[in-house]
Amino acid sequence: MIALVDYGAGNLTSVRKGFAAAGADVTLARAPGDLADASGVVVPGVGHFGATSSLEEAWTEAILRGVDDGRPLFGICLGMQWLFDGSTEAPECRGLGVLAGRCRRLDDRGGTLKIPHVGWNALTITRPSTLLAGLAEGAYVYFTHSYAGPVTDATCAVSVHGDSFAAVVEREHVGGVQFHPEKSGEAGLRILRNFVALCAR
Repeated sequence: MIALVDYGAGNLTSVRKGFAAAGADVTLARAPGDLADASGVVVPGVGHFGATSSLEEAWTEAILRGVDDGRPLFGICLGMQWLFDGSTEAPECRGLGVLAGRCRRLDDRGGTLKIPHVGWNALTITRPSTLLAGLAEGAYVYFTHSYAGPVTDATCAVSVHGDSFAAVVEREHVGGVQFHPEKSGEAGLRILRNFVALCAR
């Protein structure tokens, strides 16, 4: 059973449908104790980074305990940004800190680029990844965001909107995507299936 963290900032209905299409059993986790028996944990999210302040100490302790025990963790959009140390969007809010770096606003190039970045964009795969197994180079996925994580050694795919940004990150059994896989057609479904398979190991 995969636990979908409900902290009041997630697009839970569409994410649940996406995982159902990927063949997963999903339960909503409304309290940290709900994560205890999960085979994997998903942190979704849309909107302002400040919304992650709802993931208080009890949540972070439970999630980090699962990571330490080898339980797969997957962040989607805002949930992926939360895996980093924090974001300039809400400097007072700490991220989970399992990935180094801070998320920053996309550069609008002096007003010549539209922010937020909304729509389909291509993935450039930068290194092998469990999440991206079987995905074609240049696959298109659906984004809607104004902030993004930095490109680091945890990045396994980038997209470009002005500058390159981390579109997919993965380190051991912790990963995330900046786009919405549940809205990204077959490419997104492939990524969800890969995470489900990781949770079944």
